[in-house]
Amino acid sequence: MATTADDVWALLRELTAAQRETERMQRETERMQRETERMFQETDRRFQETDRQFQETGRQFQETGRRFQETDLQFQELARERRETDRQIRELGKQIGGLGEKFGSFTEGLALPSMERLLRKRFGMEVISPSVRATKDGQHLEIDVLAYANGAVNAAYLVEVKSHLREEAITQLQNLLRRFRDFFPEHREKRLYGILAAVDLTPTLRERVLREGFYVARIHDQVFTLEVPVGFEPRAY
Repeated sequence: MATTADDVWALLRELTAAQRETERMQRETERMQRETERMFQETDRRFQETDRQFQETGRQFQETGRRFQETDLQFQELARERRETDRQIRELGKQIGGLGEKFGSFTEGLALPSMERLLRKRFGMEVISPSVRATKDGQHLEIDVLAYANGAVNAAYLVEVKSHLREEAITQLQNLLRRFRDFFPEHREKRLYGILAAVDLTPTLRERVLREGFYVARIHDQVFTLEVPVGFEPRAY
């Protein structure tokens, strides 16, 4: 079968169309390759950004951990300082308590010589004893100064010495007088009197002490003197 010119031209047209389609497909492939490469680059960039974020998060975690450690150290230091402050407060309390005891002893020491003269001259006491302590049946009694005389006088005086006289000192002395004969039965037949001696007390409290029938003594220039009105009648227990 003979090939005609039309057949040749038809073949050329097919070849041309095929070449064009090949070129189009090649261009499309190149475009897809470029798009794929761009996507790979974008993915790589995102991976790098994610990695950077992970590194930043890790750094932040480390920084947070460091701050927690610093905070914990600060809390430990605060706790240590708190314990030290508590210890100092307890120590100060002990010192203040000790100072109070020493001041009380100092006051009693000042009172004793002048109180002894007063008890002997004013009330005729024969025996004067400071810091008397007695125990009976598990009970305790403490008296700052105890003075007594036998014979015609036949009386005893209980003296309580305070640096600053307060209301409860009246009740304390009343209790001492009520319990005295249980601890000292040898003085059961004696009349008992109370004396409250103080460095400092208010006029109102002084009147209250006198109404209860107790003598009031005050210290002036390291000497205790009685402060009772004319006609004062002490209460005998």
